[in-house]
Amino acid sequence: MADGHEARQCDAAVSHAFSVLGKRWNGMILDVLGQGELSFSGVRRAVAGISDAVLSDRLTELADAGLIARHVDAGPPVAVSYALTEAGCRLMPILSQLGEWADGNLQRR
Repeated sequence: MADGHEARQCDAAVSHAFSVLGKRWNGMILDVLGQGELSFSGVRRAVAGISDAVLSDRLTELADAGLIARHVDAGPPVAVSYALTEAGCRLMPILSQLGEWADGNLQRR
């Protein structure tokens, strides 16, 4: 560039991580599942303000990303629950550190 600074690009892995984790609600869903397995309604109660449709979409996205697993107990009645996968569990210390950083560095509105 003319001002002597190199043009930079975001690392592809960081970009991919934020494409999943940066979506509204995903971090909160992972946080509550980090405390243990929950049913759909349990996740909905723990993540105040999320609609059923959005929660369903986010759970599918997180499962497709390999961060959560969907467990179905054939019942009767049929019971569906969600839990972190091994990859999701490895993310928990990072989310915890992010929360600590946010407490000390981001201003709240």
